[in-house]
Amino acid sequence: MRIYRAKDYYDMSRKAANIISAQVIMKPDCVLGLATGSTPVGTYAQLVEWYKKGDLDFSEVKTVNLDEYKGLDQSNDQSYFYFMAEHLFDKVNIDFQNVNIPNGMETDADKECARYEAKIKALGGVDLQLLGIGHNGHIGFNEPNGQFDRTTHCVNLTQSTIEANKRFFASEEDVPRQAYTMGIKTIMQANKILMVASGEDKAEIVKRAFFGPITPEVPASVLQLHNDVTLVGDEAALSLIGSCQS
Repeated sequence: MRIYRAKDYYDMSRKAANIISAQVIMKPDCVLGLATGSTPVGTYAQLVEWYKKGDLDFSEVKTVNLDEYKGLDQSNDQSYFYFMAEHLFDKVNIDFQNVNIPNGMETDADKECARYEAKIKALGGVDLQLLGIGHNGHIGFNEPNGQFDRTTHCVNLTQSTIEANKRFFASEEDVPRQAYTMGIKTIMQANKILMVASGEDKAEIVKRAFFGPITPEVPASVLQLHNDVTLVGDEAALSLIGSCQS
Protein backbone atom coordinates (compact mmCIF):
# COMPACT_ATOMS: atom_id res chain seq x y z
CA MET A 1 0.00 0.00 0.00
CA ARG A 2 1.18 3.48 -0.85
CA ILE A 3 0.11 6.53 1.14
CA TYR A 4 0.48 10.03 -0.25
CA ARG A 5 0.04 12.84 2.24
CA ALA A 6 -1.35 15.97 0.58
CA LYS A 7 -1.18 19.46 2.05
CA ASP A 8 -4.87 20.19 1.54
CA TYR A 9 -7.94 19.21 -0.49
CA TYR A 10 -6.64 20.84 -3.66
CA ASP A 11 -3.31 19.04 -3.38
CA MET A 12 -5.10 15.75 -2.67
CA SER A 13 -7.29 16.23 -5.75
CA ARG A 14 -4.29 17.01 -7.95
CA LYS A 15 -2.30 14.00 -6.72
CA ALA A 16 -5.26 11.67 -7.30
CA ALA A 17 -5.90 13.14 -10.75
CA ASN A 18 -2.24 12.55 -11.60
CA ILE A 19 -2.65 8.84 -10.90
CA ILE A 20 -5.83 8.59 -12.98
CA SER A 21 -4.37 10.59 -15.87
CA ALA A 22 -1.29 8.35 -15.92
CA GLN A 23 -3.60 5.35 -16.29
CA VAL A 24 -5.44 6.98 -19.20
CA ILE A 25 -2.20 7.95 -20.93
CA MET A 26 -0.64 4.50 -20.48
CA LYS A 27 -3.78 2.70 -21.64
CA PRO A 28 -6.11 4.97 -23.65
CA ASP A 29 -8.90 2.35 -23.72
CA CYS A 30 -8.67 1.59 -20.00
CA VAL A 31 -11.64 0.80 -17.79
CA LEU A 32 -11.99 3.33 -14.98
CA GLY A 33 -14.10 2.52 -11.94
CA LEU A 34 -15.53 5.83 -10.75
CA ALA A 35 -17.00 7.06 -7.48
CA THR A 36 -19.40 9.82 -6.52
CA GLY A 37 -19.55 11.98 -3.42
CA SER A 38 -18.00 15.28 -2.40
CA THR A 39 -14.42 14.01 -2.03
CA PRO A 40 -13.68 13.15 -5.70
CA VAL A 41 -15.25 16.36 -7.08
CA GLY A 42 -11.89 18.14 -7.04
CA THR A 43 -10.21 15.20 -8.73
CA TYR A 44 -12.73 15.29 -11.57
CA ALA A 45 -12.31 19.07 -11.87
CA GLN A 46 -8.56 18.62 -12.28
CA LEU A 47 -9.04 15.95 -14.96
CA VAL A 48 -11.41 18.27 -16.82
CA GLU A 49 -8.85 21.08 -16.63
CA TRP A 50 -6.12 18.89 -18.10
CA TYR A 51 -8.50 17.68 -20.82
CA LYS A 52 -9.27 21.26 -21.79
CA LYS A 53 -5.55 21.94 -22.03
CA GLY A 54 -5.21 19.04 -24.45
CA ASP A 55 -3.28 16.83 -22.03
CA LEU A 56 -5.89 14.06 -21.78
CA ASP A 57 -8.06 12.17 -24.25
CA PHE A 58 -11.07 10.23 -22.95
CA SER A 59 -12.40 9.15 -26.35
CA GLU A 60 -11.53 5.47 -25.83
CA VAL A 61 -11.94 5.31 -22.05
CA LYS A 62 -14.64 3.06 -20.63
CA THR A 63 -16.15 3.66 -17.21
CA VAL A 64 -18.11 1.70 -14.64
CA ASN A 65 -19.55 3.48 -11.64
CA LEU A 66 -19.59 2.01 -8.18
CA ASP A 67 -23.24 2.56 -7.44
CA GLU A 68 -26.59 4.19 -8.08
CA TYR A 69 -29.66 4.88 -5.98
CA LYS A 70 -32.51 2.49 -6.66
CA GLY A 71 -35.59 4.38 -7.78
CA LEU A 72 -33.91 7.45 -9.30
CA ASP A 73 -33.77 7.91 -13.06
CA GLN A 74 -30.82 9.44 -14.85
CA SER A 75 -32.46 12.86 -15.16
CA ASN A 76 -32.95 13.19 -11.40
CA ASP A 77 -30.43 15.73 -10.14
CA GLN A 78 -29.59 13.47 -7.20
CA SER A 79 -28.87 10.40 -9.31
CA TYR A 80 -25.26 9.39 -9.64
CA PHE A 81 -25.54 9.41 -13.43
CA TYR A 82 -26.48 13.09 -13.20
CA PHE A 83 -23.58 13.71 -10.82
CA MET A 84 -21.06 12.11 -13.15
CA ALA A 85 -22.41 13.99 -16.18
CA GLU A 86 -22.22 17.28 -14.30
CA HIS A 87 -18.70 16.82 -12.95
CA LEU A 88 -16.96 14.83 -15.68
CA PHE A 89 -18.79 13.19 -18.58
CA ASP A 90 -20.35 16.35 -20.07
CA LYS A 91 -17.03 18.20 -19.83
CA VAL A 92 -14.69 15.76 -21.60
CA ASN A 93 -14.78 13.83 -24.87
CA ILE A 94 -15.96 10.54 -23.41
CA ASP A 95 -18.29 8.41 -25.54
CA PHE A 96 -21.51 7.93 -23.58
CA GLN A 97 -21.78 4.45 -25.07
CA ASN A 98 -18.72 3.65 -22.97
CA VAL A 99 -20.32 4.95 -19.76
CA ASN A 100 -21.79 2.32 -17.44
CA ILE A 101 -23.79 2.99 -14.28
CA PRO A 102 -26.33 0.70 -12.59
CA ASN A 103 -29.87 1.32 -13.77
CA GLY A 104 -31.66 2.74 -10.77
CA MET A 105 -35.04 2.35 -12.46
CA GLU A 106 -34.76 -1.43 -12.80
CA THR A 107 -37.11 -2.84 -10.17
CA ASP A 108 -35.85 -6.41 -10.51
CA ALA A 109 -32.76 -6.28 -8.31
CA ASP A 110 -31.46 -9.73 -9.23
CA LYS A 111 -31.76 -8.96 -12.93
CA GLU A 112 -29.97 -5.61 -12.69
CA CYS A 113 -27.17 -6.90 -10.47
CA ALA A 114 -26.51 -9.82 -12.81
CA ARG A 115 -26.55 -7.50 -15.84
CA TYR A 116 -24.10 -5.04 -14.31
CA GLU A 117 -21.73 -7.71 -13.07
CA ALA A 118 -21.74 -9.31 -16.53
CA LYS A 119 -21.00 -5.93 -18.12
CA ILE A 120 -17.94 -5.40 -15.93
CA LYS A 121 -16.66 -8.85 -16.85
CA ALA A 122 -17.33 -8.24 -20.54
CA LEU A 123 -15.15 -5.13 -20.36
CA GLY A 124 -12.33 -7.23 -18.99
CA GLY A 125 -12.58 -5.90 -15.45
CA VAL A 126 -11.52 -2.58 -13.95
CA ASP A 127 -8.02 -1.21 -14.52
CA LEU A 128 -8.21 1.50 -11.86
CA GLN A 129 -10.95 1.83 -9.25
CA LEU A 130 -11.44 5.19 -7.54
CA LEU A 131 -12.95 5.04 -4.05
CA GLY A 132 -14.00 7.37 -1.30
CA ILE A 133 -14.65 6.19 2.24
CA GLY A 134 -17.78 6.69 4.33
CA HIS A 135 -17.74 7.67 7.98
CA ASN A 136 -18.71 4.10 8.84
CA GLY A 137 -16.08 2.62 6.55
CA HIS A 138 -18.34 1.86 3.62
CA ILE A 139 -16.91 1.74 0.10
CA GLY A 140 -19.49 2.14 -2.61
CA PHE A 141 -22.64 1.30 -0.70
CA ASN A 142 -21.11 -1.74 0.96
CA GLU A 143 -22.26 -1.05 4.49
CA PRO A 144 -20.88 -2.59 7.70
CA ASN A 145 -22.39 -6.03 8.29
CA GLY A 146 -21.46 -9.56 9.26
CA GLN A 147 -19.76 -10.48 6.00
CA PHE A 148 -18.00 -9.03 2.99
CA ASP A 149 -20.60 -8.87 0.21
CA ARG A 150 -19.31 -10.55 -2.91
CA THR A 151 -20.51 -9.09 -6.21
CA THR A 152 -22.91 -6.39 -7.42
CA HIS A 153 -25.99 -6.36 -5.21
CA CYS A 154 -28.88 -4.26 -3.92
CA VAL A 155 -28.29 -2.89 -0.44
CA ASN A 156 -30.51 -1.36 2.22
CA LEU A 157 -28.85 1.88 3.28
CA THR A 158 -28.01 2.31 6.94
CA GLN A 159 -29.44 5.19 8.92
CA SER A 160 -25.99 6.78 9.20
CA THR A 161 -25.65 6.82 5.40
CA ILE A 162 -29.16 8.23 5.01
CA GLU A 163 -28.26 10.93 7.54
CA ALA A 164 -25.04 11.74 5.67
CA ASN A 165 -26.85 12.04 2.33
CA LYS A 166 -30.00 13.86 3.38
CA ARG A 167 -28.30 17.25 2.91
CA PHE A 168 -28.56 16.67 -0.84
CA PHE A 169 -32.33 16.13 -0.76
CA ALA A 170 -35.32 18.29 0.14
CA SER A 171 -35.94 16.14 3.22
CA GLU A 172 -34.78 12.90 4.80
CA GLU A 173 -37.92 11.20 3.49
CA ASP A 174 -36.73 11.86 -0.06
CA VAL A 175 -33.47 9.94 0.38
CA PRO A 176 -33.73 6.52 -1.32
CA ARG A 177 -33.55 3.58 1.09
CA GLN A 178 -31.85 1.23 -1.35
CA ALA A 179 -29.03 1.35 -3.86
CA TYR A 180 -27.26 -0.86 -6.35
CA THR A 181 -23.56 -1.22 -5.63
CA MET A 182 -20.52 -3.12 -6.78
CA GLY A 183 -19.71 -5.71 -4.16
CA ILE A 184 -16.47 -6.11 -2.24
CA LYS A 185 -15.35 -9.00 -4.47
CA THR A 186 -15.92 -6.91 -7.61
CA ILE A 187 -14.00 -3.97 -6.17
CA MET A 188 -11.14 -6.21 -5.05
CA GLN A 189 -10.79 -7.63 -8.57
CA ALA A 190 -9.71 -4.21 -9.90
CA ASN A 191 -6.07 -4.15 -10.98
CA LYS A 192 -5.41 -0.96 -9.04
CA ILE A 193 -7.34 0.83 -6.32
CA LEU A 194 -7.09 4.53 -5.52
CA MET A 195 -8.77 5.91 -2.40
CA VAL A 196 -9.17 9.61 -1.68
CA ALA A 197 -9.91 10.93 1.80
CA SER A 198 -10.30 14.49 3.02
CA GLY A 199 -11.12 16.19 6.28
CA GLU A 200 -10.62 15.65 9.99
CA ASP A 201 -13.95 13.82 10.21
CA LYS A 202 -12.45 11.00 8.12
CA ALA A 203 -9.29 10.60 10.22
CA GLU A 204 -10.61 7.97 12.62
CA ILE A 205 -12.14 5.74 9.96
CA VAL A 206 -9.01 5.99 7.76
CA LYS A 207 -6.93 4.78 10.70
CA ARG A 208 -9.34 1.91 11.41
CA ALA A 209 -9.57 0.91 7.75
CA PHE A 210 -5.87 0.79 6.99
CA PHE A 211 -4.26 0.08 10.36
CA GLY A 212 -6.97 -1.80 12.23
CA PRO A 213 -8.25 -5.37 11.98
CA ILE A 214 -9.73 -6.60 8.71
CA THR A 215 -13.42 -6.93 9.43
CA PRO A 216 -16.71 -6.53 7.52
CA GLU A 217 -17.72 -4.12 10.28
CA VAL A 218 -15.27 -1.76 8.54
CA PRO A 219 -15.75 -2.69 4.86
CA ALA A 220 -12.79 -0.62 3.63
CA SER A 221 -10.44 -2.65 5.83
CA VAL A 222 -10.52 -5.42 3.20
CA LEU A 223 -8.37 -3.18 1.01
CA GLN A 224 -5.42 -4.20 3.19
CA LEU A 225 -5.53 -7.50 1.29
CA HIS A 226 -5.24 -5.92 -2.16
CA ASN A 227 -1.78 -5.87 -3.74
CA ASP A 228 -2.01 -2.43 -5.38
CA VAL A 229 -3.74 0.20 -3.25
CA THR A 230 -2.90 3.88 -3.10
CA LEU A 231 -4.36 6.17 -0.44
CA VAL A 232 -4.24 9.89 -1.11
CA GLY A 233 -5.36 12.00 1.81
CA ASP A 234 -4.97 15.53 3.06
CA GLU A 235 -3.23 16.32 6.34
CA ALA A 236 -6.49 16.30 8.29
CA ALA A 237 -7.67 12.90 7.02
CA LEU A 238 -4.27 11.32 7.69
CA SER A 239 -3.70 13.06 11.02
CA LEU A 240 -4.16 9.93 13.15
CA ILE A 241 -1.80 7.66 11.28
CA GLY A 242 1.29 9.68 12.12
CA SER A 243 4.23 8.91 9.92
CA CYS A 244 2.98 5.42 9.03
CA GLN A 245 3.59 4.85 5.37
CA SER A 246 4.18 1.81 3.21
